[in-house]
Amino acid sequence: MSVPAVGEVHFVAVGQDDPLAAPLIDDLALEYAERYGGQRDRVHAWLRGYPAKEFEAPGGGLMVGLLDGRPVTGGAFRRFDDTTAELKRIWTDRGHRRRGYGRALVARLEDDIATAGYTRVYLTTGDRQPEAVALYSSMGYRRLDEPLPAEGEVYPIAFLKVLR
Repeated sequence: MSVPAVGEVHFVAVGQDDPLAAPLIDDLALEYAERYGGQRDRVHAWLRGYPAKEFEAPGGGLMVGLLDGRPVTGGAFRRFDDTTAELKRIWTDRGHRRRGYGRALVARLEDDIATAGYTRVYLTTGDRQPEAVALYSSMGYRRLDEPLPAEGEVYPIAFLKVLR
C-alpha cells in the first residue's frame, strides 16, 4: 500500500459545528482522555465549551484537511492578543500520522494567521504528547522557559514562534 503524498490533502475552512470538524473534536476527546485520564464525554464537553466565534474570521479560523473527502487532520487558531494568535486543537487521525499531514496543517494555519495580521503564534501542549513537542520544535517554535501552572496531573508546555 502506498502512502499518499501530503499534496493530496485538501484544506478547507470550516466552522466548529460543521460535520467535517466532528472527527477532530471526537478524536481529540478520546486522545486526551486516554493520555491524561478522565471521561471522554467530559473532555468532549470541555472542547466544545470554547465559543465557536473564537475560531472564526477575522480573528480566528478552523481548518480541516481532507484526503479523498475524509477529514484526516485539523486544527484552529484564535486571538491571544493584538499581535499573537493561539493554535488550538491540532489533530491528525491515528491512521494517518507520520505522513506530514500535521506539519502541512500547521504551516497552512501559520499562513492564515499571518494573513489575519498576527506576527506571533503561541500554543500549549501537554507533557504526555511528545509527538506534538517534537513537531513544534522542528517547525521553529521556541519552548518557553516559564512553567505553566499544572492542571491536576497535566503539565502544560508553552511554545512561541515569531512569523515575521
